[in-house]
Amino acid sequence: MAGMLPTRNGYQPVMGNTAYGLFEPMPAHPALDLTNLPPLVELKNVSVIRGDKKVLDAVTLSIGEGENVAILGPNGAGKSSLVKVIAREYYPVLSGGPVTFRFRDKEDWDIFDLRSHLGIVSNDLQYTFSRGITGKEVILSGFFSSIGLFNREITPAMEEKTAHILRFLSIERLKDRPMNEMSSGEARRFLIGRALVFDPATLILDESTNSLDFSALHTFRKTLRTIAQSGTGIILVTHHLHDIIPEISRVVLMKDGRVCGDGEKPVMLTDDNIGRLFSVPMHIHNENGWYYATGY
Repeated sequence: MAGMLPTRNGYQPVMGNTAYGLFEPMPAHPALDLTNLPPLVELKNVSVIRGDKKVLDAVTLSIGEGENVAILGPNGAGKSSLVKVIAREYYPVLSGGPVTFRFRDKEDWDIFDLRSHLGIVSNDLQYTFSRGITGKEVILSGFFSSIGLFNREITPAMEEKTAHILRFLSIERLKDRPMNEMSSGEARRFLIGRALVFDPATLILDESTNSLDFSALHTFRKTLRTIAQSGTGIILVTHHLHDIIPEISRVVLMKDGRVCGDGEKPVMLTDDNIGRLFSVPMHIHNENGWYYATGY
């Protein structure tokens, strides 16, 4: 499958000036062989209805563990609904024909399986944390899948892991600041830190650049590239071409609740494909692995 990584190397050093969003190293983990693992997510003929609307229509998609993939499409395409299916917030309906709905080759899984393999960062999650919880507390809450700590017992190992994540994401100076006093970009990085506490093999980011200014976007991209280069898989859900970091090698196109294209990035990101996807004439440009659209 396009974009599969043969091993997972853990958090490897990507050094630089932290003022410009480059990061301290995390301790490396032993490499895991992913070549013989089942797909992280396997969906066949999956449809989802919310209210009177079919938000996903016979979606068939397989994503490997450790794979770097972008899910690209206009607003209302069903991208966030797809994330909710993966997270078991939405469930498929029977719509004629067999339905496959597997996570790591299992039909049934629980939150403990999910959180050790998959970290999720979404706008919905950021809205939930728009309160007086400090950045450090947000990361620590990831160990309990909670919003806040509520007198939870914090172990020394949790404290140590949180300290490593703070250094890795270069956000130590913000750790005691309440989330509701941070910029959108700063808060987003703490949510990424929260998603990393169990060293997931894959990180899902759902429209995570919304509301970021140029400076925050620059730092956010650096964060994603560092994580991807460490061996953690990235599933990036977006409607912006410029969100797709060079480390992403596969693009899935979605429109009207359906997958309408799936393949290697240069094959998918063409004038014709993107023009049809967004119903606007476009010219697609590739500059050193970054893609941009003009002419609309």
